[in-house]
Amino acid sequence: MTEYRAHFDADIAFVNGGGLHAEAFRLDVPSPEISESEVGELLVRHLGLTLVGRVVLTNLEIVEEAHRGSRGVGVAGEVGDAASAAQPGSRGRLVDLSHTISAGLVTYPGLPAPSIAPHLTREASREKYAPGTEFALDVITMIGNTGTYLDSPFHRYADGGDLASLPLETLVGVPAEVFRVTDATERGIPAEVFFDRDLAGTAVLLHTGWSRHFGRPEYGTGAPFLTEAGARHLADAGVAIVGIDSLNIDDTESGGERPAHSILLHAGIHVVEHLTALDEVPVRGARFTAVPPRVSGFGTFPVRAFAEVPALGVADQGSPLS
Repeated sequence: MTEYRAHFDADIAFVNGGGLHAEAFRLDVPSPEISESEVGELLVRHLGLTLVGRVVLTNLEIVEEAHRGSRGVGVAGEVGDAASAAQPGSRGRLVDLSHTISAGLVTYPGLPAPSIAPHLTREASREKYAPGTEFALDVITMIGNTGTYLDSPFHRYADGGDLASLPLETLVGVPAEVFRVTDATERGIPAEVFFDRDLAGTAVLLHTGWSRHFGRPEYGTGAPFLTEAGARHLADAGVAIVGIDSLNIDDTESGGERPAHSILLHAGIHVVEHLTALDEVPVRGARFTAVPPRVSGFGTFPVRAFAEVPALGVADQGSPLS
């Protein structure tokens, strides 16, 4: 799914006086063929401006770049606030957001890698079943923090809900809001990134691009994370899930403090770490699913996380910073 953004300078004048000037502004656009006047219209919608008298763009360039969620551009790339809904009973494209678990996989430096061993080999099973019938029964030994996994409140708090207690409606088909911070200049993701969107009941997915290092030594140092203020904002906003394609939702290089885990899990917000392929999920309009097994007295376990991306666009509701 190729996406495009416009880079430009802008001068906006209002019919009742005054104006705005923007330099090196960036804006999602539906296609590389969009006209200058259409970009100007999208800019006005994106900023939520009224009584605009004139929009002049200079140095306009359309580049291939992942969308960030500009208001007025739907997930399928259409211009305008009205959009079509998928046909009843239809299902969109499924995007797998999970890393593959295999024997010896290092997910988090210092934690044990999974091991897989046979309990009953196919050869041995032939003695137990009818001719031509055979099975393989295997044993996997692994820590819950393996691959792409979900943290329940019990992971952080002794009296918190365990994996068996999590309601399915908080894990399946949750509206996704993707925040692309792949070009951020700081490791910590601040609260201000989230100010433009209504996030109540959503799965906030932080696309940092760090998953490109997964399984290699460089994955373990310098990883992006959610700041304490960012976690507090998401908890106050009432989100359902926070996921990240990075080593940890917290800064593991700041000592033993884990404010993001503490704030989110105390609020009953699920945390999903080590996601991947978030570049294939639109900034809004998809639905996110991450379901662990129903294990009592256990706080963290791998999930098959995925997003369902609608075949047709839906209306945008947010207007993030350029």
